[in-house]
This record gives sequence, structure tokens and C-alpha cells, in this order.
Amino acid sequence: MAAEILRIYEQDPDPQKIDQIVRCLKDGGIIIYPTDTVYAMGCDIYQNRAVEKLSALKGFKVKKNNFSIVCSDLSNIADYARVSNKAFKVMKKALPGPFTFILPATGKLPKLFQSNRKNIGIRVPDHPVPKAIVEALGNPIITTSVKDDVDDMLEYPNEIEVIIAQNENNADLIIDGGWSGMDPSTVIDASDDDFEIIRQGIGIFEDL
Repeated sequence: MAAEILRIYEQDPDPQKIDQIVRCLKDGGIIIYPTDTVYAMGCDIYQNRAVEKLSALKGFKVKKNNFSIVCSDLSNIADYARVSNKAFKVMKKALPGPFTFILPATGKLPKLFQSNRKNIGIRVPDHPVPKAIVEALGNPIITTSVKDDVDDMLEYPNEIEVIIAQNENNADLIIDGGWSGMDPSTVIDASDDDFEIIRQGIGIFEDL
């Protein structure tokens, strides 16, 4: 069954449409949604079947995944990850923004979602749509970049028509937020205070 397409305006997300997205997530649905970097695919972290389905779509086992989660703000992060004083100071400057921070996970994350390394990637995108979704849902959603599986020269498609064409059978709901960027977030390993850039994306760590 093809995904439902839902148009949402970035500057003023319709609360009724946000509620529709939340119902889909609570029913175990997989969504594709815009962020401040590239489009992402995700689900409710507490819906085990959805997490397993998403892992299968990405081609890896749940406990060996490289999923990250979207939190609504810095205070929300502390529920799911342990943040040192040094990491907090950096994250306060960086978030919301195009960064993913790898941090030690807390026990509040579902066991199905925890990796063998006991770390978790955390994102707080500077985009009103995922922020509104997470706030209405009441807990984080998974974020994993939507990648182009046809044209190797365009790894992260930024045209919604391309995203729909390639993923309409992989998701239950696709949020049309218009064009997106083509560069992913910068991934920083902050699991200890010796920060390491794992992936250089659009965010410039040296500016923090």
C-alpha cells in the first residue's frame, strides 16, 4: 500500500496534521519527514515492530543499528542520554542545529533500541516540523537519513517528488515539506570528553 502524502508548511505546521502524524506513529507507522538537513525516515522508538521494520528496510539488525533519535530540546535529551558538563556547554551552542551527538544511553531507551555499545545518537533539528511531532508524541522518534537508491551521484535527494517515488512503498506517511538540503548532519562522538568528528556534514564543529 502506497504511503499517504501530507503537505505541511514549515513556518506554521497545522496542529491537526501533526496530530494525524502522531496517530500514525502510535499505530506503529513509519514516516518520512523534513529536517534542517536532509529528509529522514523514522518511527516511534517505543513501537518495537516499527523499529524492527525500519531496521529491515535499512538492512541491519536492530541492536547493531546506527539510528539516532530526535529530541525536542536540550532538557529532553537528559531523559535518554548522559550529558557531561563539557558536552552540555557545546550542545547548548550547537542545538537546535545540524549536529548529531553520540552520547551514553540511559536506561529509559527501550532495550530493543539500545546498541551493543550502549551509546545513542541525539538530534535536535532546527526545523519546526520534527519539533512539533516529538512534542505532540511525548517521546523521541528515530531519525535515519533518506538516501537515494538510484543515482549514486545524488546520495541525499532534496526533491520531494524523488523521495516519494523511491519510498512510497517503504513508509506509511510521507510529509511533504518542500525542498530540503543535500548535506547530512555533522556527527560528533561525545561519549567522553575527547570529542571526535565521525562524519563531517553541514554543521561546522569548529564554530562552536
